[in-house]
Amino acid sequence: MQLTAAVSFLTILQEESVSIHTYSHSFLHIILQNLEHRDAGVSNAWLETLLAVIEVLPKETIRHEILNPLVSKAQLSQTLQSRLVSCKILGKLANKFEAHIIKREILPLVKSLCQDVEYEVRSCMCRQLEHIAQGIGTELTKNVVLPELVELARDEGSSVRLAAFETLVNLLEMFDADDRSQTVLPLVKSFCEKSFKVDESILVSLSFHLGKLCNGLYGIFTPEQHLRFLEFYKKLCTLGLQQENGHNDNQIQLQTLEQEKKYISVRKNCAYNFPAMIVFVDPKNFHLELYSTFFCLCHDPEVPVRYTMAIGLYEVAKLLDSDVYVIHKELVTLLQDDSLEVLDALLSHLPEILEFMTTGGENSGSESKFLTIPDLIPALTTAEQRAATSLKWRTHEKLLQKYACLPHIISSDQIYYRFLHRMLTIIMTNNVLPVQKAAARTLCVYLRYNRKQEQRHEVIQKLIEQLGQGKSYWNRLRFLDTCEFIMELFSKSFFCKYFFLPVLELTHDPVANVRMKLCYLLPKVKSTLKVPTDKHLLQQLELCIRKLLCQEKDKDVLTIVKRTVLELDRMEISVDAFQKRFYENDLLDQEKEREEQLLLEMEQLEKEKQQNEGRSTSISDKIFEKKRRDSKTSTLSKSISLSVSGSSSSASTSKEGKKSKLVRSQSFSTQALHPKYGNIDKCSNKSSATGYTSSIPGVGKASMLPFSDDSFRTRSSNTSGNVVFSSSATVATASRSTTNSIDQKNNGTKDSQSRKMSLKNRKSNS
Repeated sequence: MQLTAAVSFLTILQEESVSIHTYSHSFLHIILQNLEHRDAGVSNAWLETLLAVIEVLPKETIRHEILNPLVSKAQLSQTLQSRLVSCKILGKLANKFEAHIIKREILPLVKSLCQDVEYEVRSCMCRQLEHIAQGIGTELTKNVVLPELVELARDEGSSVRLAAFETLVNLLEMFDADDRSQTVLPLVKSFCEKSFKVDESILVSLSFHLGKLCNGLYGIFTPEQHLRFLEFYKKLCTLGLQQENGHNDNQIQLQTLEQEKKYISVRKNCAYNFPAMIVFVDPKNFHLELYSTFFCLCHDPEVPVRYTMAIGLYEVAKLLDSDVYVIHKELVTLLQDDSLEVLDALLSHLPEILEFMTTGGENSGSESKFLTIPDLIPALTTAEQRAATSLKWRTHEKLLQKYACLPHIISSDQIYYRFLHRMLTIIMTNNVLPVQKAAARTLCVYLRYNRKQEQRHEVIQKLIEQLGQGKSYWNRLRFLDTCEFIMELFSKSFFCKYFFLPVLELTHDPVANVRMKLCYLLPKVKSTLKVPTDKHLLQQLELCIRKLLCQEKDKDVLTIVKRTVLELDRMEISVDAFQKRFYENDLLDQEKEREEQLLLEMEQLEKEKQQNEGRSTSISDKIFEKKRRDSKTSTLSKSISLSVSGSSSSASTSKEGKKSKLVRSQSFSTQALHPKYGNIDKCSNKSSATGYTSSIPGVGKASMLPFSDDSFRTRSSNTSGNVVFSSSATVATASRSTTNSIDQKNNGTKDSQSRKMSLKNRKSNS
């Protein structure tokens, strides 16, 4: 009853059901009377109501009704509960009065309560010193509050020392450099030294505030002190992971059971403070100073530690900026973490993290992108599969929604082969509707940014055949969901071109739920039409609606059809030209259409580029092969000419020797040239048949051997008959082999004939 009354009084205040004057006159005395209720829960409820009331009460009312009675309530003669309540009220009153009133009427009570005999009162009052310092200003804080904090920091009660330490950290900004170096820093060093040896109770709080403490004292640290605090932080990051020697197994087990939770909290707090410690050491020194600690925290055996690291990874990536590639392996590790809680924490800022990984700075530009993707993509697919096989469908839904960023991270082909078909499988096989819808939307995003028309057509065809025309009515319902996302992401013309008619076909669906969902979608479908371009589609839509009105037998569907018809009649169809009322929508649609056209143009440019590269590569290969063969042929001709000249200039050889060598040389030249002439004739005949004419002048002894197949093809490249020459070259090769075989068969007769001819020529010349 008391709790309900306290909540009711607070609700009346918050909703301003009565005026402040009426409220203070009617309810304030009841609230004050119940502050010292025997039940602690009831007392705290009334105290919360009073603290809320103080915010809106006028100063005079607060002074007479609350502050004046507080002087007696804070005395040692009062109960513990009364003094604790007084501490919290004093902290609230410090912001309601001027500094001189606080100094005269409130600070004496504060000092008295800070020296109370009960440690609970000292601790409670110590935590209110932060609010009091904000009310009295910097000067009084230095002269009054700081000495009290120093004294409380040496208190015999651990809870009092803990409260003093936390208040000291929160008030760092109010102290000048001298106070920090002469008073605060020695206290902090004392806390750090005692935390491991004497006072482990402060260890959790120290680890939580260490980042704020280090950055608050950064300007007064010497290099040695800077290194000392950094090493202290590193030690806290691995606290509890190493078992100390010199203890028996039972003692170690008992110690582990007692302190394990505390050590996990310390390491979790260290993970929370990791971004602040990067600022402390400077991001440029991250790899040298903190990377090993970062690695340990990301691979910590406890889930809460890794969970905290996953939450803070985005902040770490922002701080590292161009050096973000350093933590790529840890991102992959957290993506593949055994705990789905860690994965869920990482997903919150995954698009931003991936963008930093691929385009974070000079050192993580396009080169880094290609280096990081090979192990990033398997990690992303593994994360999705693990989320899919778990019972936490919300994590799976969140993951699929975040994966819509991938077109800005990896290439279109990688998405097509590794992710797009997986999305289609999820739509068709998963049993959770939000997951299916998330997969459908992400698939539409992938389709939107796909850069190959062939792949787009394939996906569209699968959507229509496997979903729109699927056997399961559940798949046909998901097809309508997908069409809704397509209307959102694509231009009107794209939807009308590929999906308008497949959607209308579902008016004949045998399942009433499908027809019902289609009726709800028809107004959006009609909004994609433009007249007069889509006049034929508008006629198809009207025909389908008439059929539904005439043939529909399900009462629920018929009711929705009639309601939809009225809505469609009220709709105005946009025309091809811009209209004022549709200006923004038409402008957005035009932008989508322009982007789709740009993708087609980019694809065409890429194809042309690849063709040009392929053509230039083939041409360069041909030129290289020609040079290689020409060099071989020229070498062979040189050796033959050298042998001929050597035989003619030798004086020691006889006349018969000269004749035989000349005969052999001429017979070899004739044998080498003879098949070539056959090829040339065939090539010229082939060329003339296709309307190509070519003249080959100056065929003599010097040009016999270099007259190879490639030289002929190269000579023809200056004309317009490349294709013909490539085919004729094939024919030439075949004719060469045929001629060679015939020459081998008739070798004896031809040799004898050539010898006779050469002897006759020799006699006539002589």
